[in-house]
Amino acid sequence: MSSQPIRLGIIGAGAIGNVHMTTFKKVPNAIIAAITDVYLPLAEQRAQEHEIPLVHASPQALLEDKEIDAVVIGVPNQFHAPLAIEALRQGKHVLLEKPMAIDGVNARAIVDAQVQSGKVLMMAHQMRWSGLARAFKQHVEKGQLGRIYNAKTGWLRKKGIPGWGSWFTRKDQAGGGPLIDIGVHMLDLSLYLMGNPKPVSVYGSTYAEFGPKRGGIGTWGTPNWDGYYDVEDLATALIKMEDGSTLSLDVSWAAHAAGMSQEPFIHLMGTEAGGSIVGSQGTLITHQFDQVLETDIQPLDGDEDRALLSKHFIECIVENKEPIASAWSGYTNSRILDAIYESSLSGNEVKLEW
Repeated sequence: MSSQPIRLGIIGAGAIGNVHMTTFKKVPNAIIAAITDVYLPLAEQRAQEHEIPLVHASPQALLEDKEIDAVVIGVPNQFHAPLAIEALRQGKHVLLEKPMAIDGVNARAIVDAQVQSGKVLMMAHQMRWSGLARAFKQHVEKGQLGRIYNAKTGWLRKKGIPGWGSWFTRKDQAGGGPLIDIGVHMLDLSLYLMGNPKPVSVYGSTYAEFGPKRGGIGTWGTPNWDGYYDVEDLATALIKMEDGSTLSLDVSWAAHAAGMSQEPFIHLMGTEAGGSIVGSQGTLITHQFDQVLETDIQPLDGDEDRALLSKHFIECIVENKEPIASAWSGYTNSRILDAIYESSLSGNEVKLEW
């Protein structure tokens, strides 16, 4: 086990990169040693704000820096695969923002590069690390829900299309709309809480009823009115697992979802009990003495989700162990997302071969 600090390079100085910088500054055994961004003035600004000693002129220059042990990749989706693969080839450990890639083919290329490199690749799915999700996972692992046979999850924003016309709303750059943006979070957390069952078939539909009309615009991102919108603004799917369990997924950036919460949600239904997370509220439901009994799930104490995620990444590097949010989990998510888009186009169920 190494006692030397892990020297980090940050690729991407935008909003999510700034979150990682703020977090890793507080993580023991980690030093942010360098940063880069395609817009160098922003990288230089972040370097000043976070006291980062070195600004590289390009991602390639940072990846070729022999003093860097690991990189955090927080850039538009289309660049995830090429940067992650090159980082692994250069012998760097990688913390990769979601989604893993714009499609399953690129995600698989990352997995192959990770296996060949022997380095740590971890997906930055911070929702796994919330106090509520960790408490929920404990209940599942203790067998309190029994066999989980059905789950429902989603995140239905009513008016929240980000950065209209920018990379967010272009399929060639983002890979998709809310399904690949926020749906991947709910898919990832649901599969994790269900015990990572193997998905074998997918039936889904996507819709674009607001974005093409420049409706449903939210506050995140910067619009580019000279750009375009060719992704969905709502997606729905049913995913069947090898063990017979099912997961339904509903996500939107914009929808006339009357009476429905805009909070992310997961409902797990097991043979012995059920559980739900809706925003920051957790509930466990059982039947006792012919009565329905609902109790609150209390979040586990500890650091906030991003801090725990970051510490786990460093721990995996130092102890040479596989991350909880592994490369394979990222690939599984990408395969399911691909299948939903394929099913929507064909109108047919899509079988997943592994």
